[in-house]
Amino acid sequence: MNGSDNINIEERDDATIVKPEGDVDMGRSPALREAIRQAQGAATSRVVVDLEDVGYMDSSGLATLVEAMKITRSSKKVLILCAMNDRVRAIFEIAKLDQYFTITADLPSALES
Repeated sequence: MNGSDNINIEERDDATIVKPEGDVDMGRSPALREAIRQAQGAATSRVVVDLEDVGYMDSSGLATLVEAMKITRSSKKVLILCAMNDRVRAIFEIAKLDQYFTITADLPSALES
């Protein structure tokens, strides 16, 4: 299934995988938010956001993922972020958000956790 703005959504191994492509900035964050909401409504226990194809994320992208984490926790699901490049990971580390998210190196690791 394809979401809008080059965001792919698929279900695999009791996880709904959301995979945005390109930068996640103020213009693209609403589409990511909608894709994650769609994933949260799926009948899987985990929502995995695969960031492999995201080159850059600004504060609106971070805010979208923080909101997603809160909603996912309240619905008794698990949110996992995976495959961040060093530039995106640095943004999470600077904001100290890496302490609050489950972050794995790649998609297979996320599906195993």
